[in-house]
Amino acid sequence: MSAIDELITEFAKLPGIGRKTAARLTYFLLKQPTEASRRLATTIEHVAERVSPCSVCGNLSEVDPCEICTDPRRDGSLLCVVEEASDITAIERSGEYRGLYHVLGGRLSPLDGIGPDDLRLQALEARVGNGTPVREIIVATNPSMEGEATATLVRGVIANPAIRVSRLAQGLPVGGDLEYADAVTVAQALTARREMSS
Repeated sequence: MSAIDELITEFAKLPGIGRKTAARLTYFLLKQPTEASRRLATTIEHVAERVSPCSVCGNLSEVDPCEICTDPRRDGSLLCVVEEASDITAIERSGEYRGLYHVLGGRLSPLDGIGPDDLRLQALEARVGNGTPVREIIVATNPSMEGEATATLVRGVIANPAIRVSRLAQGLPVGGDLEYADAVTVAQALTARREMSS
């Protein structure tokens, strides 16, 4: 296999990158000055060496515990459970949440061979059971079949009745057209409807 084919194959392993896009990326890099390719390779190497999961929450960080876990301005009584560390970025962008996180490291997917033992559920149980004053757990798994099954599993893990377990609201997105929404989205929007104030 040639060096070009090898790079195309490596790029094609990335999520959302097909063989054609991988080839475009490869030829783009080959047109750049050698220093640009070296800079990219060095950056990837540094990320691989420096970034690892936080021992407390599972977020990806250069420090352990991560910046969020050690931030004294965070509300330690709120815990948001997400599937992947990348989900934290989306929630943080909203600017509305000031609690802590727990990353499961995936979602239940029996067809892909991912079961309860493959998720960080024991770490979640330990965090909730170690005397930390958690009053609410917000389950922020994706609104898919696997995400719903994972949310149900998380709910079952929280044995303490004093802890409120909530789920992110789901339904129609702002700016979305009803005619283009799928049946599951419409059903969730109807179930999660709320009274309009006058």
